[in-house]
Amino acid sequence: MSEASKPAVKSPTAAGAASGPEKLRRRPDWDEYFLSLAELAATRSTCLRRQIGAVLVADRRVLATGYNGAPRGLPHCLETGCLKDQLQIPSGQRQEICRAIHAEQNAILQAAHYGVAIKEATFYCSHQPCAICTRLILNLDIRRLVLRSEYPDELARRLLGEAGFRRSEVDGRLVWARA
Repeated sequence: MSEASKPAVKSPTAAGAASGPEKLRRRPDWDEYFLSLAELAATRSTCLRRQIGAVLVADRRVLATGYNGAPRGLPHCLETGCLKDQLQIPSGQRQEICRAIHAEQNAILQAAHYGVAIKEATFYCSHQPCAICTRLILNLDIRRLVLRSEYPDELARRLLGEAGFRRSEVDGRLVWARA
């Protein structure tokens, strides 16, 4: 096909798309971008109750990702069913009974497995970490936690506060940052 017979391609401005400052406003900020990656990671989850994703980031670079699911090589809850459902255990309670590794734990394990330093990173999670994951995070010297939604675990919130993290809400996101 010759250049003359190729269909004309309209520029974004000619097609009616926003340009200049209007276009930049639709571009996600860094927190929104990395939270979206955590939500994408959550789509890999095999949990029947809650799909959770996590991303560790430093200097605007993804260090590791994780999602909740059974340990490597074991059957997933999709195959075995949910033990917590079978025992009628409410969400947010008795995490030790769940066969899955939590998303935050998987991200930490991925970083450790590949020798990636995560000191002073930011943790992006689709949901607030449980108390078990919060204790791990507190020992990692994580700078910030950016969350899409809460989780019914008051102990986790108390631990973050006791460790000097301050909670704020920014554009619908929960942000816990070291004071």
